[in-house]
Amino acid sequence: MDLHSRYPAIADLAHRAQRRLPPFVWEFLDSGTGTESTKARNRAALDRVGFLPSILHGPLEVDLSTSLFGDKLPLPFGVAPVGMSGLVWPDAEGHLARSAATAGIPYTLSTVASQSPEDLAPHLGQQAWFQMYPPKDPDIRKDMLTRATSAGFKVLVLTTDVPVASRRERQVRSGLTQPPRLTPRLFAQAIASPAWALGMARRGMPHMRSLDKYISDNSASLSSTAHIGYLLRTSPDWDYVQWLRDHWQGPMVIKGVMRARDAQRLQQIGVDALWVSNHGGRQFDASPASIEVLPEIRQATTLPLIFDSGVEGGLDMLRALAMGANYIMLGRAFHFALAALGPAGPAHLIDILKQDLQANMGQLGAANLGELPTPMQLSKASPLPQK
Repeated sequence: MDLHSRYPAIADLAHRAQRRLPPFVWEFLDSGTGTESTKARNRAALDRVGFLPSILHGPLEVDLSTSLFGDKLPLPFGVAPVGMSGLVWPDAEGHLARSAATAGIPYTLSTVASQSPEDLAPHLGQQAWFQMYPPKDPDIRKDMLTRATSAGFKVLVLTTDVPVASRRERQVRSGLTQPPRLTPRLFAQAIASPAWALGMARRGMPHMRSLDKYISDNSASLSSTAHIGYLLRTSPDWDYVQWLRDHWQGPMVIKGVMRARDAQRLQQIGVDALWVSNHGGRQFDASPASIEVLPEIRQATTLPLIFDSGVEGGLDMLRALAMGANYIMLGRAFHFALAALGPAGPAHLIDILKQDLQANMGQLGAANLGELPTPMQLSKASPLPQK
């Protein structure tokens, strides 16, 4: 089967994923928070970033490589962390880690993933990143950093934009609980999704394995969107960032940066990169689009900028890269691919994105990412043709 003829875009993978997943899993993966205005704003703002196409530049050999933390990477994108990946597809973390290792791109494991750093150690490539939700207890912090290092993770990502659990109303309406359990309502949905249900029957319902050694099952007091990790963690402050900088020897990234003044102070502390993100619209529904704040943050710091939120293809990546990002990360898209095609999905998505980047760079006359032209602001609505 030619996957490109049937699933040529992320939208095709998302459509098939929705048909294969139980509704409560789809809502967990796809939903934002509130009225999902921020999620929609991400898409609308990216669509307003345009380029003037190039002509008469002759044939091009397009080079998609870039550098980050002193390493040359073959592609300008990687796999973002998604908590409880294993709920979306059995062994999601393993499939994604192996696909990323094969492609030579970063894979980021979440603290609240359904597999632990030790589980992933045999499957990691050279670009293994560990995302931390901030534990309050310094001893747990130290142990978590040691475990990540021992497993082979080279880059630490501290997520700072989740000080409290968001409401995620679509997820709540779906009936999903934390930790996930198959109520009669959800069981009925599951049996209508045989591929997902069979995989879960083989592996069991997922839970946050990284946290097993730190907490017992006392999550009854938590809301349906606040997972058990909230019993451990705190809302970090500037001293917390400094503590991590002092205790982590490798590159350190701060995720969730949306203000230029924060970027300046973080650079002074000594972090190695900033991740511009509004959490894909899943956390705060009055946030600007990530692409809207990217230029001001670029002006405020010389640090590498990683970007996510709303990216749906190669053209979106070029928009962000041309506006100051150094690297792009995708979360939902890789999980759409897994749910749509199983283990073959991530590699197919990587190929989709490569071809999309190459095609659009050909339109722009850019032989490499350093040759991207200055973007332009498109009008919110194109005028109707005059009769």
